[in-house]
Amino acid sequence: MARDTEGTKRRIREAAVSEFARFDPDGTTIERIAGAAGVNKERVYNYFGGKRSLFSTVLRDELAKVARAVPVESFATEDVGDYAGRVYDYHRERPELTRLLRWEGLAFDGEVSDEELRRRYYGYKSAAMSDGQEHGAVTRSIDADHLTFLVLSLAGWWSAVPQVARMLAGPPTEQEHARRRAAVVEAARRLARSP
Repeated sequence: MARDTEGTKRRIREAAVSEFARFDPDGTTIERIAGAAGVNKERVYNYFGGKRSLFSTVLRDELAKVARAVPVESFATEDVGDYAGRVYDYHRERPELTRLLRWEGLAFDGEVSDEELRRRYYGYKSAAMSDGQEHGAVTRSIDADHLTFLVLSLAGWWSAVPQVARMLAGPPTEQEHARRRAAVVEAARRLARSP
């Protein structure tokens, strides 16, 4: 019987996203990830190396997914608020990415794995903001890289600290999510508005 290598790798990555998001890179084990994926742990080591390497792989994959799911080319033609709303939606539906990023910030000192590659994921977003500034559609009072970071923070922080969001704004009902999303869209628009 032929092995489904790609299917096995996919199951391992999916299990790793869930385990790492829940327990952090140091709080879970290759054994748990392998068990959740339905494979032996040697298979995980063979395909991905150690735990840190697997964590870097799944985080890189998750960043590529969000880049494909929430693309932006230029804020000269695209609405910053609409973009922020789509980022909010993405994180609401997939809170694992925010958790992985928080765990990475806590578990890794200094430069992270694939940092140069990952700068490109963020670089195109800053370039879109710069283009909006050059065309007068976005304020120049905040540098493009900082403005991009602030917009992403507005959109993603709700899922980064859901307990604080709940304490401040109440339970995350559908009505409350609509209210949060509307606030994110309006805040991003006001923050980026060109005078």
